[in-house]
Amino acid sequence: MVIGAGIKTLLFPDPPAPGSPPSPSPSGPQTLTQVQIRTTQGPPPSPGGGQTTTTTQRLRPGCTLPAAGAPHVVNELVLETRAGVSDAALDLIAAAHTMTRLESAFPFGRRLHRWRIDGGTSVEDMIRNVCARDPQITGAQANYLYQLAQQEQEPVNSDQYAPQKLNLIAAHRLARGERVLVAVIDSEVDATHPDLAGAIVRSFEAASEAERPHAHGTGMAGAIAAHRTMLGTAPRVGLLTVRAFGTRANSVEGTTFNILKGLDWAAAQGARVVNMSFAGPSDPRLRDALAKAKQKGMVLIAAAGNAGPSSPPLYPAADPNVIAVTATDPDDKLFPGANRGNHIAVAAPGVDILAPAPDGTYQFTTGTSVAAAEVSGVAALMIERNPALTPNDVKKILMDTAKRIGPKGKDFGAGLVDALQAVSAVKPPPAVR
Repeated sequence: MVIGAGIKTLLFPDPPAPGSPPSPSPSGPQTLTQVQIRTTQGPPPSPGGGQTTTTTQRLRPGCTLPAAGAPHVVNELVLETRAGVSDAALDLIAAAHTMTRLESAFPFGRRLHRWRIDGGTSVEDMIRNVCARDPQITGAQANYLYQLAQQEQEPVNSDQYAPQKLNLIAAHRLARGERVLVAVIDSEVDATHPDLAGAIVRSFEAASEAERPHAHGTGMAGAIAAHRTMLGTAPRVGLLTVRAFGTRANSVEGTTFNILKGLDWAAAQGARVVNMSFAGPSDPRLRDALAKAKQKGMVLIAAAGNAGPSSPPLYPAADPNVIAVTATDPDDKLFPGANRGNHIAVAAPGVDILAPAPDGTYQFTTGTSVAAAEVSGVAALMIERNPALTPNDVKKILMDTAKRIGPKGKDFGAGLVDALQAVSAVKPPPAVR
């Protein structure tokens, strides 16, 4: 039996005909995970008795085990099914494996389902079980967890320094983000905040649990689009807010399933820029979705992460289709908690940044989250200047025009973003006569 490969055709494919095999991966063969199974031939081992042999069973393409230490919901799976599988068939699969189907969604034309494991089986063993026994299942993985990339915040009333560092005032004489849609995949945004009045065009609740407005989502939206008491990097953009993160215990987390739903919705709404101020493990279905999103012309920007210099690369920032942003302080020094790596593209102010907070208040926020949001706004300025820019164009111009503030490479990327130079480097399209 051949199991279909993940979400690699998630973005606007023609759905496969019922019963037809899934299309092959555009990026070539996938790595297969090997599972050791011991089998016994004959009676229990004894002198002259039976012998024990070891065979290897490969997980089918589209079925992936979580890497050691990768954070995920410990009793949930994300399963993908073939077209035409009925609810009754799904219920039979759930009963056979002691699982409960919690919700289904169809991001980018694929059929994904979130399942709860009820019998105490581990995520790894359940992936092995369903991929070995159920031909209707075309993919299985953990429901990974992502963290918002910011430090603790405190309410403040202070002046901004980021606009001066980014050369925003002069840049806004050329562009302010008019007619550009920016998606913010985050926690709940306070749409009633005076600094966001009129900025939010549409909203989507990817997470089902009801949540009050949250400081992180509100702050990231404000870093992009604030236009009253403080100044965002693109004060005239239209925001598409996606609540994919919710409160769990003492943290705010988002899952693979909710992030995919939000990204799919943002694509359907025509988002040109997607801000992802969160970080977590490598995820095969998110990776394939990001590739399709970039092919669609969406500029993908993410926070490098706040796990420090010894951390391995975090995602989605480390994905090659994403522009990774690190954070600097008022003296252009690197934020000590920032992740490092050769995937870092540019830097932006991210230490003690003034940002909106729920209930009409303001906060200081620190981390690579707010730096990424600022760069998302600068990308919107560039796209207003010339809507024909591709994601590769945007990344190249941001890096080519960045101000060198330290060694070029894994710490600062190409340097500190300069909004004026970036927008000035964009050639407006020819005038229509």
